[in-house]
Amino acid sequence: MAIQPDAFFQQFDDSKLVAADKAHYMHGFHMFDEHREQGSLNIAAGDGAYIYDTAGTRYLDAVGGMWCTNIGLGREEMAEAIADQVRQLAYSNPFCDMANVSAIELCQKLASLAPGDLNHVFLTTGGSTAVDTAYRLVQFYQNSRGKHEKKHVISRHNAYHGSTFLTMSIGNKAADRAPEFDFMSDLFHHISCPNYYRAPAGMSEADFLEFLVAEFEDKILTLGPDKVAAFFAEPIMGSGGVIIPPEGYHQRMWEICQRYDLLYVADEVVTSFGRLGAFFASEEVFGMQPDIITTAKGLTSGYLPLGACIFSERIWQVIGEPGKGRCFTHGFTYSGHPVSCVAALKNIEIIERENLLAHVEEVGVYMEQRLQTLAELPLVGSVRCKRLMACVEFVADKRTKALLPDGLNIAERIHLRAQAKGLLVRPIGHLNVMSPPLIITRQQIDEIVATLRDCILEAAAELRQNGQYLGQ
Repeated sequence: MAIQPDAFFQQFDDSKLVAADKAHYMHGFHMFDEHREQGSLNIAAGDGAYIYDTAGTRYLDAVGGMWCTNIGLGREEMAEAIADQVRQLAYSNPFCDMANVSAIELCQKLASLAPGDLNHVFLTTGGSTAVDTAYRLVQFYQNSRGKHEKKHVISRHNAYHGSTFLTMSIGNKAADRAPEFDFMSDLFHHISCPNYYRAPAGMSEADFLEFLVAEFEDKILTLGPDKVAAFFAEPIMGSGGVIIPPEGYHQRMWEICQRYDLLYVADEVVTSFGRLGAFFASEEVFGMQPDIITTAKGLTSGYLPLGACIFSERIWQVIGEPGKGRCFTHGFTYSGHPVSCVAALKNIEIIERENLLAHVEEVGVYMEQRLQTLAELPLVGSVRCKRLMACVEFVADKRTKALLPDGLNIAERIHLRAQAKGLLVRPIGHLNVMSPPLIITRQQIDEIVATLRDCILEAAAELRQNGQYLGQ
């Protein structure tokens, strides 16, 4: 999209939009008091790695929408593909004995890209419904095997697996567990977050890995291997703070799953479709073959809602055993939506044609190196980055790793300063998280790092002046 500020943005009356937003629009993860006082940043347009508010102010979107605008915004060929499909077939019933051409072609393509024998696909409406589907598939599989007590799931503390009732229960990110909500607890169990930065003082990374593996095995044995069905894990924990596990972690956890007959569910809603330089990270980046992969976000680069649960031939052979008369009574009205599937196919075509995976390998390493220069700054305790997933963690004391008081809203302070300078990063508690589009350039990475550096230094100076920060 060619943005014409004078011609395009004059149509918007921001005061009316702010009023209507406050009066009627309940956002995801709605912060009632903040929204009532401050309103929202109202976005009107996007082009490549940039988005524009209703006043025409341009922002470099280092968040990538929400981990998802992988090929960048405003692609004319994507708009044309979507429009053509709308004209041809805007909707088709996805249940039972009905299918549509684009859904079939997408499932075939996903099967060709997924590792090993993960060649069966259930299409969903997004990441949460993909993970929800994965758990229902786990139940269906275990019951089909006659293992009716094998229903318990093990996940990790600080994990995020979605925002449905079921997926919020599988995840265990403390900040997301509002006391006004209820959560399932009888079937879902959580072990330690594999965050070496928060490991006990003096523990080596190798010893931390051994602790994590032993804890997992102990949890299975405590619950009973005949009762534990699956392990759910993000290859890199996204919303939990870009937690990159110790080397060999996923391989070791997979071995435990094999030993005790657990399914390994890799939640690749964030890490798939190029974010780590591969279509799927489980095998190519972490050397582990899961039984189920969930994906969304970068599947369509955010152009339309779509997710997928991709699973193995072994599972398919059990649940679809001939002569059993089974029916997988699960689905969504917009599963396999033909327009969304065309968007995914075009998205994959662009990623392959423009060799974006190789580009991520190049600029991702550069981003890792450049962001690490922020580690020397006051307030910065840890910088974590793997290709185009990044996080800066802020602390009150670098030596003890103690956090600043929640009331100081340190990540929000830095985020707002960056926003005023034309950069968007995502504040999560004491973290600023980034996941820029795969098309990001070295020059834009330099801009991200330079702007963040200025904002961190300004925030530290402000807190010192107010006597709220004594660190160096």
